[in-house]
Amino acid sequence: MSSNIDFVRESLDIHLFFARIMKEHSFFLEIGFMPKNVNFIRRADDFRRAFDGLLREVIFLANGVVSPEVLQSGEVITPYTLKAEEVSSFFTGVRIPTELTKAEDELSGSDSRINNPMLERKVFMLNQRAMELLIELIRFKTTILSNVLSCKMFTVNYPLLIEHIRRETELYLRIIQRIQGRENIDIKREVLEQELFWNRIMAEHAKFIRGLLDPTENELIKTANDFGNEFDRLTKEAKAAIDMTVPPEQVTDDSLRATKAIRDFKAQGTQGLLECNIRSIILPLLGDHVLREANHYLRLLKMFQRHMFDISSNGVDEA
Repeated sequence: MSSNIDFVRESLDIHLFFARIMKEHSFFLEIGFMPKNVNFIRRADDFRRAFDGLLREVIFLANGVVSPEVLQSGEVITPYTLKAEEVSSFFTGVRIPTELTKAEDELSGSDSRINNPMLERKVFMLNQRAMELLIELIRFKTTILSNVLSCKMFTVNYPLLIEHIRRETELYLRIIQRIQGRENIDIKREVLEQELFWNRIMAEHAKFIRGLLDPTENELIKTANDFGNEFDRLTKEAKAAIDMTVPPEQVTDDSLRATKAIRDFKAQGTQGLLECNIRSIILPLLGDHVLREANHYLRLLKMFQRHMFDISSNGVDEA
């Protein structure tokens, strides 16, 4: 069972990353509907605003509390986030509250372990509201996917992308439910399941990028396709590690190397989009979005590596 201090920090760490991801999912859905689906546009906008509100509260509670590693990882914001929001807002006409990004840029972390019962109660209630909102968002994404697959609705978002963002929402919900329930976790199992999940996510990012690039961008299309194939292989490798047919350390090392490479590709791509040097139908905010997810996964992988090293150094057998 986690301590009160760990409960607060783990909750705020995960909200800082995922609440922004969810508000951007809602934005991408909102701008992807056809004009006739005005009710879906409004509903997506409601979710976007709700997660803006959630993130605003998280930022207020997080200052001086969250992990410095999270703030330094590039998963909360990147050097491109503010400009990507400004440009994407200009393109779409949707107002994005950039003051949240500016506030996040001023956040400070802390390694101190100060028990604050009032903060713990506030975070508990925040988690409850987040879980309720996530359950509603999962239903909304499921309805959209069902409508698209049954040809009742058209959207510019790929069906796989809708499945993709629904899976991320489900992961966010599971993590908050686990934290809220103060559950003990099997660290080794958690590592393998997270690697399986995020390797699949990285593969799909590469495939989305490949499909959204202009057909003339041959070199970028080839690079994105190569990343898709590599992360498909790493996804199979992660499954094999769960089945104990591949050493877990090998999966972590291979995934770390590949994720660093795709992170650099996404960073270069986001910069290229902002400088209008890439032909595509990719909004700059989508480029920054997938870059932050790669940064999040990199932080997890480095943490997993340290965990494996500690086990090896202490001679602990977790098999």
